[in-house]
Amino acid sequence: MNTLTEKLRINPPLKRFKIGEVAQYSGLSRQTVHNYTIMGLIQEHGWTHGGHRVYDESVFDKLARIDELKIKRTLREIIMILEQERKNQNLLKDQAELSPPNTS
Repeated sequence: MNTLTEKLRINPPLKRFKIGEVAQYSGLSRQTVHNYTIMGLIQEHGWTHGGHRVYDESVFDKLARIDELKIKRTLREIIMILEQERKNQNLLKDQAELSPPNTS
């Protein structure tokens, strides 16, 4: 018997967005979303069974960051900035995993 309490313990799958949905919700064209993916500015989270890209919720934060950077930067500069930010995040993540837990 599935009670409400049991149902609430189940984590529903995260929403995945097709390229058309990303375009619709972001206000960008499908071609722009596709180009950003090809250039490495954003990454797909996976693929549908039909072979279409799908994106997770984090794509919208990344698109907002790109839009913010576009005010004063070229796409080439944005690619370098985002790559450096990604490296910094990975470094911090690695350092956190190597640090012993604080037991005080």
